[in-house]
Amino acid sequence: MSRFGAAAACILTFGLAGWADEPTNEVLRLQSKIDAGKVSFKHVEGQGYLKSLLAELGVSESSQTLVFSKTSFQSEKITPRTPRALYFNDDVYVGYVPGGEVVELSTPDPELGTAFYTFDQKADAPTGFLRHTDSCLRCHNSARTRNQPGHILRSVFPDRTGTPVFSAGSALVEPGTPLSDRWGGWYVTGTHGKVQHRGNWVLANTKSPDAEDRTPNQNLTDLKDRFPVKAYLTPHSDIVALLVLEHQADVHNRLSRATLTANEALRHLELMKEDKAETADLRRASHMRRIELAAEDVVRGLLYTGEVKLEDEVKGTSGFAEQFAKRGPEDGAGRSLRQFDLKSRLFKYPCSYLIYSRAFDDLPAEVKVMVWKRLNEVLTGRDKTEAFAHLSAADRKAIREIVTATKRGLPADWGKE
Repeated sequence: MSRFGAAAACILTFGLAGWADEPTNEVLRLQSKIDAGKVSFKHVEGQGYLKSLLAELGVSESSQTLVFSKTSFQSEKITPRTPRALYFNDDVYVGYVPGGEVVELSTPDPELGTAFYTFDQKADAPTGFLRHTDSCLRCHNSARTRNQPGHILRSVFPDRTGTPVFSAGSALVEPGTPLSDRWGGWYVTGTHGKVQHRGNWVLANTKSPDAEDRTPNQNLTDLKDRFPVKAYLTPHSDIVALLVLEHQADVHNRLSRATLTANEALRHLELMKEDKAETADLRRASHMRRIELAAEDVVRGLLYTGEVKLEDEVKGTSGFAEQFAKRGPEDGAGRSLRQFDLKSRLFKYPCSYLIYSRAFDDLPAEVKVMVWKRLNEVLTGRDKTEAFAHLSAADRKAIREIVTATKRGLPADWGKE
């Protein structure tokens, strides 16, 4: 898409009436600082404002993952030799393509669910963000995201140009997606044992992809023979960062759906005040049931329901795992929801660190009440249904203790059996 085509599908987020007085997401918070003259960005030849943006947003360069399939609106610039780089922290995602006219951003938003922006890479461009609507939501608000704005992580069979060969199939990456079906069209650095994923692979036989030998593409720790790594902030596409990215995108999507579902249901309840009592009661029960189901979806995501088991130990290459784990917070025993396992599952204590995120804290109050209630039922052992059978008694006790010690604003009855 040209610069003008992208701009035509966007709305400038600053200087327009109708926006909330207080910023509602990470991008708008940074825009407020820009408008107040508190931030300046350094333009670097080749990479534009990328490094400055990541620093201002608090996004680590070690989170870099690289995708070379043409699955972005800047797809004409993406090839196996010029992959798209993705960076993330708990609250924002940043996409960069060498030679691209813009940096792409997405972030959870308490009103929009997920919001999409770009930042112009030209040195003489106005410094600010553009919010995308149609150009991003054609893909990011579809059946693949359950018809709510959200993130999509796909595993495809790319040809030598990075174009997905859809006749060979594709997979949406979800918690239960086997590693053998992941990362088609992505670079992967790190070791993972005997399992063979689809990463680092350009399809030669488009009619029989399973006939090709994936072995040379497994357990890679160096990508310099695949593309010019010096064009990027790091030479890595860390396997641990990829696993965390996939978990995080899934939970953010669940939080987004819960937020939008609850907001819609609550608006409908407000409009029902004039209805007859018997009709209103039936509708109220129906709407509250929708909120309850949305809250249950969040709880299952937070507790890693359906998470694929790791067959061998996983090790990254960029230092991401070590940096991520240090962020805590820790309880008095030094335990944290950011501590990795990486031998049989992703994290040592299977409750998502996103419980500390803005997206979680911004959930409508009605959803949060239900989420905390259900978490308490599961973690105290009152709910032992199949969905939570992966949690041992020791897991439940440890998670409950860590959350009690580290999460602010817990309900008064939290942890009571």
